[in-house]
Amino acid sequence: MINSTVKLVFITGGVVSSLGKGLASACLGSILQARGYKVKLKKLDPYLNVDPGTMSPYQHGECYVTDDGAETDLDLGHYERFTGVPAKNSDNITTGKIYSNVISRERRGDYLGATIQVIPHVTDAIKEFILSDINDEDFVLCEIGGTVGDIESLPFIEAIRQLGNELGFSRTCFLHVTLLPFIKTAGELKTKPTQHSVKELQGMGIQPDILLCRTEVEIPEEQKSKIALFCNLKPESVIEALDAKSIYHVPISYHNQGLDNQICKHFHLDLDKKPDLSRWLNINKIQETSEGTVNIGIVGKYTSMVDAYKSLIESIFHGGLSNKVNVSIKWIDSEELENKELNINNVFKDINGIIVPGGFGFRGSEGKINGINYARVNNIPFFGICFGMQMAVLEFARNILKFKNASSSEFGKTDFPLIGLLTEWQSNKGIEKRNKDSNLGGTMRLGAYDCKLSKGTLVQSIYNQDIISERHRHRYEVNYEFNSDFEKHGMIFSGMSPSMTLPEILEIPSHPWFIGVQFHPELKSKPFDPHPLFSSFIEAALNNSRLL
Repeated sequence: MINSTVKLVFITGGVVSSLGKGLASACLGSILQARGYKVKLKKLDPYLNVDPGTMSPYQHGECYVTDDGAETDLDLGHYERFTGVPAKNSDNITTGKIYSNVISRERRGDYLGATIQVIPHVTDAIKEFILSDINDEDFVLCEIGGTVGDIESLPFIEAIRQLGNELGFSRTCFLHVTLLPFIKTAGELKTKPTQHSVKELQGMGIQPDILLCRTEVEIPEEQKSKIALFCNLKPESVIEALDAKSIYHVPISYHNQGLDNQICKHFHLDLDKKPDLSRWLNINKIQETSEGTVNIGIVGKYTSMVDAYKSLIESIFHGGLSNKVNVSIKWIDSEELENKELNINNVFKDINGIIVPGGFGFRGSEGKINGINYARVNNIPFFGICFGMQMAVLEFARNILKFKNASSSEFGKTDFPLIGLLTEWQSNKGIEKRNKDSNLGGTMRLGAYDCKLSKGTLVQSIYNQDIISERHRHRYEVNYEFNSDFEKHGMIFSGMSPSMTLPEILEIPSHPWFIGVQFHPELKSKPFDPHPLFSSFIEAALNNSRLL
């Protein structure tokens, strides 16, 4: 039984996908926080995958990992970055997970021989998820993935309709995000797609309480009145969501348009208590007054789908905020760096810092190694993340230690697996085991793990801590057996697992800034609290730019 005061806001989307429901949910959460309310955000995804862990980044973008080891939708990254509330496994559900749970219950006989149907069994399971793990929050914002009218999302729409009836108008609010396209040849905004989207939603039994209209141009008052008339709303409930110059300006923009006021009006809350938006005003002031630009090269294999690196991109910009400098990103396809006829000097011309992010598989790995070699030899600040750290180990082993056959068992059979599949390790859950035949998600070291930093190292000075906790998502580990060979030639493992068996961080003390980490620091960075590694990396890149 949830507490009797929590208020549920359901966010749906219509007309087209990629309207920014996740960002809208995150921004609404941040404004409500600024009013002093405690918030929780949840995401319901309609696809049949159990989670996005096995989905291609080309199709789904980044897989966001929580502290408790859940592989979730990238929108949970937005939620964390804007509210600072750590996401959990209980904050993301998929159709696949819902059906898995329902079928498991049926097999156990939990339904006492009933005929299992979408209504009520599947919808009940969805409602159970929505209402689970709610404590003393004032608001739970629940985003429904997909677009209204998609066959996949029908059970979710039906479930929130039922909740609206069960909890009543005073406990629930329906926010619909829609599109107002601007037809240039006609020189006007068109409201018909929004009208049809709302009609579709009404046909499913839901009357939206607030419309958030995405638009390239300002919405004239007569257009707002027209939308309100045809969609059964008051004009003040039609909120303009104009394209912003920065995503961190969106909370301010939504407040100025009255979104939080309408939410508070709906629930009969105090309107005199104004939000404290100083956090976002300060961030935007820094962005507007930042001087100079650092050029960061990202060497990856998903460069045609930048959402695959969503958290990384934002973390780099957070590092720019902390240094009050603008950041320009150059995307470098790692497969292109494998071309022996390529002039690599031209590729990295004017690049002040190089990042090799996470990834899986052999494709593009040799190009990443070539990029790392360029950074090491030319004293360019280098940041290797997860797979990027492992490739830094291989680059150093091959070119400095002369272990020419050094490779990773991830790439296939090798007689020198410097990077290998770990089959057993210690976590806060106890001993965890896996093998090459385990389900893909089951072979991962997922979630937050502690790391012990060596005193006097660069990373220890950056964190200013002896023990840190960071999120992981990987299957393979660096073989620590050759530790002394690396240290003797100038690369040290400055961060280790508490058991001192798994290398977590490497650095080259003689290099201006060369760090590789086995974890994903980008998952914990926020605009109002930039991750220290990204702040330090951008500072090093800025110093390098001044030397050019």
